[in-house]
This record gives sequence, structure tokens and C-alpha cells, in this order.
Amino acid sequence: MKAVGLYKYLPIDNPESLLDLEVETPTATGRDLLVEVKAISVNPVDTKRRAPKDLVEKTPKILGFDAAGVVAGHGPDCTLFKPGDPVYYAGSVIRPGTNSEYQLVDERIVGRKPANLAFAEAAALPLTTLTAWELMFERMGISKAGAHAGKSVLILGGAGGVGSIAIQLARKLAKLRVTASASRPESIAWCKGLGADETVDHSKPIEGEFDYLLCFSSSDAYWPQFPGLVKPQGKIGMIVRTTRPVDLAILHDKSITVCLEGMFTRSTFQTPDMEAQHALLEEAAALVEAGVLKGTMTQNLGRIDAANLRRAHKMLEEGHVVGKLVLEGWR
Repeated sequence: MKAVGLYKYLPIDNPESLLDLEVETPTATGRDLLVEVKAISVNPVDTKRRAPKDLVEKTPKILGFDAAGVVAGHGPDCTLFKPGDPVYYAGSVIRPGTNSEYQLVDERIVGRKPANLAFAEAAALPLTTLTAWELMFERMGISKAGAHAGKSVLILGGAGGVGSIAIQLARKLAKLRVTASASRPESIAWCKGLGADETVDHSKPIEGEFDYLLCFSSSDAYWPQFPGLVKPQGKIGMIVRTTRPVDLAILHDKSITVCLEGMFTRSTFQTPDMEAQHALLEEAAALVEAGVLKGTMTQNLGRIDAANLRRAHKMLEEGHVVGKLVLEGWR
């Protein structure tokens, strides 16, 4: 089968940073689905896993997490899907990725594709939806039924993939007052179009205190600002790892809670509630079909091949992408 992978971890401008490959098609066992991948989305986590380092793989490393496709086969223990079912999912960091024609994925982290979305549009949603949903409704305890309606949330990185979903979840489900950070005309318009009540320019000092703060940008850069941006007994949600020690004491006087979200925790550690991601994606699909949530694909870069994936990685590394980048079909 066709795939895109790497042997060496190189700068994205190097033509060997991502390569067109032919690899063996895997066989499904247990609760695995064999999915024929129709479309993929590219995320910042892909670029981080491909980032240059002194390591050479003996077998090709296949990256990629977001995908939408069709179930081509399944293991004997599967109960949730059958061949021919259209699905979408965000994969696992401990298994080969979505940048391949066929992929094995545990059915417990897979959802049915929203019926009103094409494969390309659906591929843009899983990782960001899982990340924002788990962080807000599970880690931070924000009510998705509107019990905290009227409270305020600041979303740092509002125009990115996770921010684009978080704005919608905060506004449409939680009924919060949403302030999103954005600095360019196109990103400001994007955030407001998704439901943000207002935007702030993150290149300038941000004023005000908020009940909740969602940081989808550099945690290191914003950490010193957190005490001034969060109300007493407020909550901070973070998805980006800190790269150096941080001073928790600056949050103590206000009794601020910090919540961390690792979207791959359930699949990596095979947690007993792993199937919650299946249920979450199913619920999200229903919300998309009902018109509550919008798709976040902004650019379809064409066929899934090494050249287009290198282009997508480069765009993400440059840091100006609004919404999600998608590739569709095979070379």
C-alpha cells in the first residue's frame, strides 16, 4: 500500500524529511478496524514528531493522526463497526499513523463520520474536537449543558484548529461569553464567524479577568500572565507542554486550578474508559449533523503524498494557519 513516512528526522525543506513509500498492508486482529483512509488532516503535533533530532529509523516511521475513511475489515472482537462504514478518528501516538492508504485503529477511539460532511471536511475534526471537548468538559468541569452560562472564557490561539472547536463548544454548548485571541484581519473574522463575542490582540498586553482560560499557544510564554488574567478560583486549561520549570506559587493566592489535556492519554495507556472517545466522536457527529457545530477545514492541499505533506508541515511551522489543513486521495 502507499504511505508517506520518514527514516531521518530532518528540516521540512529537505526532500528526505518525508518520503513516498510502499509498505505492507496490515491485518486487523482483536478490536482493530482496518480503515481505508480517504482523507487526512495535519496538526502541529505532526510537525513536532517530525522535528529534527539525531535518530535514524530502521523501518519507516509513518506519522499522522486525523483521518476519515471507510472500514475495510476488522478483528474478531469488534462490535461497533462493520465493513463499509464511513468513520473518522484521531489515532494513537503508539501506532503507525494515518499517512497510509490503510491503517489499523482500535474501534474504541473511532466515531461514525458525520453524514453531512465529505471525507475531507470530516478529517479536519477528530483530534481538535477530542482535545477541546475533553479539556473543557472533562478536565475543567465546564458544563456542556449550560449550567455555567454567562461565565467568561479567554481562548488563547482562537483561530487555530483546537481554538476553532473550543470557540464553538464554549458558545453553543456551554453558553459562555467567549473572548478569543487573534491578531490578523483573517483570524479575527474567523473567530467571530465561529461565535466569539469579542477578540483581543495577543501581540499586545491582554486586559481583564476571566472565569476560564484556555491556552492553546505557548504555555511558557503566557505563564507569567496567568495570575492577572484569571479570576479568583478560576481555571486554566493547557494543551502545550511547558519546556522549563514553572512557578506554581504565582497562582496560589487566587486558588487557580490548572488542568492539563493529553488527547492521546486514553489510547496510550489503554484506560478503562477508552471507549469514551468513541462516544464523544459519535456525539460530535450528531451535533455537526444538527448544524450546532461547523466544520473547520480551510484549505484542501490536494493528494496525500510527500510533497503536499511537506507543504502542510511547512505552513504549520510558519505559524499562520487559520482552521485546519486537509489532504485527500492518493497519488
